[in-house]
Formats: sequence, structure tokens, C-alpha cells
Amino acid sequence: MFIVILHSSFTIMDPLMKLNANFAFKLLRTLDDDTSKNVLLAPLSITSILAMTLLGAKGTTARQISQTISLDKCSSDECGDVHQGFQSLLNEVNKNDAGHILKTTNSLLVEKTSHVRASFIDSCRKFYGAEIEELDFQGATEQSRQHINTWVAKKTEGKITELLSPGSVNSNTRLVLANAFYFKGYWEKPFNKEDTREMPFKVSKNKTKPVQMMFQKSTFKMTYVEEISTKILLLPYTGNVLNMIIMLPDEHVELSMLKKKMTYEKFVEWTSLDKVNEEEVEVFLPRFKLEESYDMNDVLCKLGMTDAFEEDRANFSGMSSKQGLFLSKVIHKGIVEVNEMGTKVAAATEIVMMGEPPTTNRFVVDHPFLYTLIDIRSKRTLFFGQFISP
Repeated sequence: MFIVILHSSFTIMDPLMKLNANFAFKLLRTLDDDTSKNVLLAPLSITSILAMTLLGAKGTTARQISQTISLDKCSSDECGDVHQGFQSLLNEVNKNDAGHILKTTNSLLVEKTSHVRASFIDSCRKFYGAEIEELDFQGATEQSRQHINTWVAKKTEGKITELLSPGSVNSNTRLVLANAFYFKGYWEKPFNKEDTREMPFKVSKNKTKPVQMMFQKSTFKMTYVEEISTKILLLPYTGNVLNMIIMLPDEHVELSMLKKKMTYEKFVEWTSLDKVNEEEVEVFLPRFKLEESYDMNDVLCKLGMTDAFEEDRANFSGMSSKQGLFLSKVIHKGIVEVNEMGTKVAAATEIVMMGEPPTTNRFVVDHPFLYTLIDIRSKRTLFFGQFISP
């Protein structure tokens, strides 16, 4: 889920998928100020809504937005028309295969007294499939906030019910650009609930917390990358189109090291199907549910997108005929749930951990790790995160 609130004082897809992934890694590193926190990002939500904002930006404001989401590294010959590229990418994402639900929806919510250009609205509808709606931010601020939260809840099937907290919109709000991202998938090889048991998770060298650890012994694609001292496991969803990739560094390796080395090219190389072996493995994976919310203003400013947040510097003249339109709040919120049956973005058997002969490989996710959901055919990154603590 990604939302942008603006206040007023008065094979084009391949390069975009690469930029989308690199932007996700850049965000992950920027959010690394506190390495003790879990992270959940839906990069496509962020890039698509900022690209939609770019439709109405001009001058330095447009250039900074473009640089922040790395579009400046994409030549016109390589990317062609960026907005047509996002149109194709979003259409492709919303084509659901059997075994999972995956959808992203954009909305344009306009103050009814503002003068938003018809050309901007038409472009948002054409390229981003945006739903257009007028609201009374000036006269009915609280009702407008609740209306947006209701829209978000509907698009995420009730998983995110309070995206906008009280006071996050006011009578100066003129335009809200919102994106809802929702995923629900079932494992190709589900875990047996009877095999789930409580086990310790090593949050740090000197601290552990209990988790409900799922278990199964089966055949999966797995590899070890010496360059980053990391095990990689691919867990397919029904249909074998989408995979959750677990990247588990050796216990002495910090996640920050892994993130510093991560680029789109490296990620594709490390997870390439012709380099990943299929073998029998015992998988121990925590059952977890995360709900993370970010005020992205400072993060985007750190990445160079500063003018858009300043009333006297922002240039959104392609969006509105009125002066003084600027970004007030950028909020990103996501929910992911991983359990025995599968994933939402949204014990009778004793398992002995020590003392057994090493007859099979083990993938024991009992310390901090990175995870991502990708389309294995296109390497499209749908969400990305780090799990530090239950």
C-alpha cells in the first residue's frame, strides 16, 4: 500500500523492472538506519505512484522525482515512453494465474474546488488505470479521510483498515494519489500444521525470541553463494510462477553487508534457475505476520527528492493551474503473513535439531534474513523485506 497526499497553499517492461528492483534495494539500504527493525516494501507500489506524480511535475521537481526512482538511468531508446511502460507492467501484474491473487490499483482523489487539469486526470486514467473521485477536503476533512481508508480497506480485502491516521489530511489537502497492493498465495508444497512447534529465533548474538517454526522435508531449489556467505531457498506458490526467495546469511554475516552488495544484476545472478540446485532439504521457517508503516518524507528527501515537499519550490504545474501545490505526506504501509498454507500481503511431531546424522540438507531460518516475492519468469520484484525479530 502506498499513498501520496498533496497539499496546496492557496519490451519496455524489462528496464522498468530492473529500475524497480534497484529502487527497492536503494530504499532498503536507506531504511537501514535502525538495523533492529523489520522491513516490508512493495516497490512497484512506490515507483508506480511516484511515476504517476511525475505526470504532473515540471522542471527541477520532475528531474528529482525521476532521479529518485532511477528513471534518469533509463535512456529513451531503452525505456521508450515511461508511462506506457508502467501501463504494460501494471496490466501484466494484474493478470492473475491460478493459485494466487495479485492486484495493484491506483486512485486519484481530488478536492472538488481545485483546478486539476483534465489532461492530467486523463493520463492517470489511461496509463495507471486510476479511479477518479472528487472529495470535499475543505468542508468535510474527516469524512474524506475515512472515505480514503474505506477505499484502502476494500482494495486490500480488509487487511489495511487505517492507513490515514487522524490529522493526516486537512482543509488544505487538494489531491490524494493512492495505490493499493494485495497478494495472497498458497504454497505449492504446504507445511503441515502438526509439525509447527515453538523454537528460539536468534535476534542477535545475545538475544533470542520464541517463534512458531514451521517444518517440512521435501525437494526445493536451493543454493549457497560464497560471495555473500548466504544460503538461498526458493519456495514456490501454486502454479510455480511466483516464488518467495529466502536469503539467509551465515550467522556471523550482517544483513547490512548483504544489502550493500545487492543490485538487480547480482540478485538475478544469485537466484538464476540454472545455478540453483533442486535437492531434498529440511526447511525450518518461522510463521510470521508483519505490519509495517513508514512516513517516507525523510527517506525520499535523503534520496534527492526535496523540492516536491517545499511550497515555494515544488513545481506541479502540469497537474494544476493553481500555484503552491506541494507534497505534504508520503505514507507506505504493508502487511505480510506467512503461514503453513501460504502467504498473505496481508505440535504432534517432535523435530530433533541436534544429534541426527546429516542425511539431508538443512535450511534453518532461525536468525535474521531477507525475503522477496518474485515472478520467476520475468524476475519482477513484487515485495521485499527483512525479518529481524518476531
